[in-house]
Amino acid sequence: MTRPGGPDKCGNVSIPYPFGTGKGCFQEPFNVTCNETGAYLASTEVRVLEINLTLGEVRVQNPHISWNCNYTNGTNSSNGQDVLSLDPFHKVSNTKNKLTYIGCAELAMIVGGGIVGGGIGRNQLEYLTASSCFSYCTDASSIDDSIGCVGIGCCQTSFAGNISNFVTVTAPVPGIYNSTIQSFSPCSYSFVVEDDWFKFNHSYVNSTNFASKYPDGVPLVLDWVVGNVSCSQASTMGPQYACQAMNSECIDVSNGPGYRCNCSRGYEGNPYLQGGCQDINECEPPNQSLYPCKGICRNTNGNYTCSCPSGFRSDDPKSIQCVRVNPNKAQNMAIGISASILFLMVCIFALYAEYQKRKLAKEKERFFDQNGGQILYNQIMSKQVDTLRIFTQEELKKATNDFDESGELGKGGHGTVYKGTLKDNSVVAVKRSKIMNVAETDEFVQEIIILSQTNHRNVVRLLGCCLEVEVPILVYEFIPNGTLFEFIHRNYSSLPPSLDTRLRVAQESAEALAYLHLSMNRPIVHGDVKSMNILLDDNYMAKVTDFGASKMLPKDEVQFMTLVQGTVGYLDPEYLQERQLTEKSDVYSFGVVLLELITGKTAIYHDGPKQGKSLVSSFLLALRERNLEGILDASILHSGMEMLLGEVAELGRMCLAASGEDRPSMTEVADKLKALRSTWKEKLLMEHTVTERSFVHLSPSASAPWNPPSSSMYVTVPHMTGIGVETPR
Repeated sequence: MTRPGGPDKCGNVSIPYPFGTGKGCFQEPFNVTCNETGAYLASTEVRVLEINLTLGEVRVQNPHISWNCNYTNGTNSSNGQDVLSLDPFHKVSNTKNKLTYIGCAELAMIVGGGIVGGGIGRNQLEYLTASSCFSYCTDASSIDDSIGCVGIGCCQTSFAGNISNFVTVTAPVPGIYNSTIQSFSPCSYSFVVEDDWFKFNHSYVNSTNFASKYPDGVPLVLDWVVGNVSCSQASTMGPQYACQAMNSECIDVSNGPGYRCNCSRGYEGNPYLQGGCQDINECEPPNQSLYPCKGICRNTNGNYTCSCPSGFRSDDPKSIQCVRVNPNKAQNMAIGISASILFLMVCIFALYAEYQKRKLAKEKERFFDQNGGQILYNQIMSKQVDTLRIFTQEELKKATNDFDESGELGKGGHGTVYKGTLKDNSVVAVKRSKIMNVAETDEFVQEIIILSQTNHRNVVRLLGCCLEVEVPILVYEFIPNGTLFEFIHRNYSSLPPSLDTRLRVAQESAEALAYLHLSMNRPIVHGDVKSMNILLDDNYMAKVTDFGASKMLPKDEVQFMTLVQGTVGYLDPEYLQERQLTEKSDVYSFGVVLLELITGKTAIYHDGPKQGKSLVSSFLLALRERNLEGILDASILHSGMEMLLGEVAELGRMCLAASGEDRPSMTEVADKLKALRSTWKEKLLMEHTVTERSFVHLSPSASAPWNPPSSSMYVTVPHMTGIGVETPR
């Protein structure tokens, strides 16, 4: 496994080529320094624990455990932020390692960079990426070893690939970190560690010397490549191509650019050395246990055959013992089996048509009862439900051209929606939901009844359902102008929506959610409020839709969820932590929609080639830094609107409060938006008119692409940065 003449071990660590110690025994940059303390990668000076040639991995000792201590006597200490830097041929494995944080009420983050191209001496930081996790605990008794590192005293998270440099940092969360936590958990630790190695212990949380327990660091798995190009590129490099052995193959790696080599199937050895891949003799010990054969085994190049001796047979001699064959008996058996099969096929064919017809009828009846059809039918007959229609499967197949893909309006976490046309030429939206739990049938029917009685101009109306299929199909009114997400984030071919239009849509959406929360029967919590679930009708009036994640709650109670549902970027952090769905969960999600309306950014947006950013985090940071105009949509920044935008931003901040108790109700949000529009009505109408005229002047052709107006058409907002916003300290 090493070059001739080179040492194959350093202590108890095997050193296979292209790694090596000594001149001429390694391939750049895989030089290993060997001394009395162990083996070290010369390019990074980290200690080597194990090198895996087949997997392309090297286990090393990560010496960087970041720690920070804040004692109750007012003193504090930390070890700074050390960067672990690797060469371009080594990457931190994003499948075998986790960012790990130990402590309370702090956010831990890994900030890493990718290195590409050039080889040794030309390392270039190409991009930055970051991942984070949050841990919280109120006292030592709240920490439980048995649940592991899941966010109480300890948290772990995965991170992006293609990282050659990284640093871990921690930061207290304002408003949560307090003296009580400080008294029993004064120190916090963050580090990247091999996932299978780390086992959480509650004693780590109140430890002040956790890092000193591991003076040499913690295990870390690195992925390595022999070249920073793809296999197709490397194969044209001639002598520089690393896969030198016959019967070797090139493998493109997933963790960043690069390739490595393996021996082909049926061969073993070192693919980086000429003659390094040798045929495996599957028929000799100890390989027989890995390549079974119950008959006669014959080795071939890269493979083996297994057959029965003459006069014996087996359906699979590799796994089933060979048995002696009686030729006459076998022939008679074959004739008898053939005759029996033919007779059975004739009988089955005669009965098949009738069987299929009865089976289809029984299946429809079973699905109808299973989905609560009888309960719903009784409600309709008793006139308790008079606005709901029960459709047959054939009606909806005909309306949607058998659910043709060309008629898809969209796909979501709870099903697919198709455009359909009924016999009376009315256009509807047909939703095929995903699998429903049979135990929830009564609750599903109750939700159908309540939604059918929901009568609000800003809520998409449920017209009917089909229950004779395995998964119920719902039929809604058709809303033609797409989603609010498309309306906000499309590439404008005309002027962008005015501030008045955005506030009107926000007010209408808030009124719809307030109506659901104040339902006379049982409050309805939507559970998945986002701009993709707000539709716009012919007049661009908001219509809230998609109640696949909705829950009906008893008055003044919450719903405990075993499985979190929703969309990343809109999820209430309190809901993520407590698993309790309340009306205030919808308030938080609506706050994110409000930010989309005034910033023009998506909930997770990209600022250049970097990894996605959280709109909520960027917005709150802009408030703290008194730089609100830096994140708002430039098309709504007009002179005289500073105070209005400040009040809307303050309303968004209130909706995004960390604690649900600190958030307003949806009724209060709707009333506030209505009051703002009423107070600023004249100003908003003037701004709408000026904006429209400006864009018409700049775009003489309706078909010409929209270009933002020159900077002279906008004014700087010098006083918006501090409007009604109290910056946390």
